[in-house]
Amino acid sequence: MGPTFVDVLGERAAAAAGPAFEFVDRSGQVQLGYAELDERARSIGASLVAQGLAGTRILVLLPPDLDFVAAVLGCWYAGAVAVPRPDRELSFVVDDADPAAAIVPPGMPLAGVASLSLDELTKPADGWRRPDIGPDSLALLNYSGAHGVMVSHANLVAGARQVGRIFGAGADSTVVSRLGAYRGLVTGVLHPILAGARATLLPVAATPGEWLRAIAERGARVSGGTERAFAHAAVADGLEDVDLSTWDIAFTNGSTATMDAFADRFVRNGFRRTSFFPCYWLPEATALVAGRRGPVITPFDVDTLAPGRLPKPRAEGTPLLNRGRPADELEVAIVDPLTATRCPDGTAGEIWVSGPNVAVGYLGRPDVSERRFCARLQGSTDNFLRTGDVGFVHDGGLHVA
Repeated sequence: MGPTFVDVLGERAAAAAGPAFEFVDRSGQVQLGYAELDERARSIGASLVAQGLAGTRILVLLPPDLDFVAAVLGCWYAGAVAVPRPDRELSFVVDDADPAAAIVPPGMPLAGVASLSLDELTKPADGWRRPDIGPDSLALLNYSGAHGVMVSHANLVAGARQVGRIFGAGADSTVVSRLGAYRGLVTGVLHPILAGARATLLPVAATPGEWLRAIAERGARVSGGTERAFAHAAVADGLEDVDLSTWDIAFTNGSTATMDAFADRFVRNGFRRTSFFPCYWLPEATALVAGRRGPVITPFDVDTLAPGRLPKPRAEGTPLLNRGRPADELEVAIVDPLTATRCPDGTAGEIWVSGPNVAVGYLGRPDVSERRFCARLQGSTDNFLRTGDVGFVHDGGLHVA
């Protein structure tokens, strides 16, 4: 596959027929094949270039449906940097990102920013020319945290590739995403494109019943959600007839108590507790850092969890979840930050991460970026991301204290 998702989607469009994505809400469903999505992205990209927006930053303030997906891809097809609708205050993002334009719903302009609707971005797709971008070109600004994380095209391809490998998911792995196309961009949109899989996107406000029925009706193998999503589903009414036996990868950041409650509730629906896939995620690492199938919990003596200590299992201790092995191509080091040396095996320290999915840095904050993204082990020239989290490796899996 190519070095950017402009290339990846173009190759998928040439090789695959039939529906690739669908968006389902209470008003019905909309489907797009890879070829249709590529054509829409080319049309949007050509239109943005004609507006003089090639290479600029563009806010994408659309609902998380297929228009949103096409708009983000269209930004990349124009060689522009997409700034998806943020979870945080919009005024901060506008001031920080300084976008040249915003793609907005019709009739909903953003004050102070040149605003375009998709109805205005309809240049013929055959007039599109591939932009001069490569793996190191900036693709995305992610504002899910305190700063704008600069994500390159190489980061996105690597993150999607790692998700597919650690999930063991390929072209036959139907995906249902209820994280929305903002938070679920890598797992629900880019990973399916890279794998050639079919994906169903649900609105963030989908009910537990709508989510689980979408999984059952499509025989989906991959879907995930927040702790809140699984907790609400565990107590939802009227789902006795839902067949969840195909659900093989239920990725989550949820607690063991929530996973237990969900598994107990839906065991009669064919759901297997071993399908849970607890993960360790960081926006600065594009997507996931580590994960494993089946939750495994070990209680530890809380007094041994501090940096520099050797955590000791204890029957009445603090339960910690095994987050599994690092994703392919990633190196995870447990480090004493005062000496920038690796901790002895099994000892707790700061989690440092290095690999092709680690983002470029924070927009406009070179000093913070230098400290966070350019940490180096003593005697090494390789850059690591300092996560700020304390962790250790036990039984071959990463534990976050």
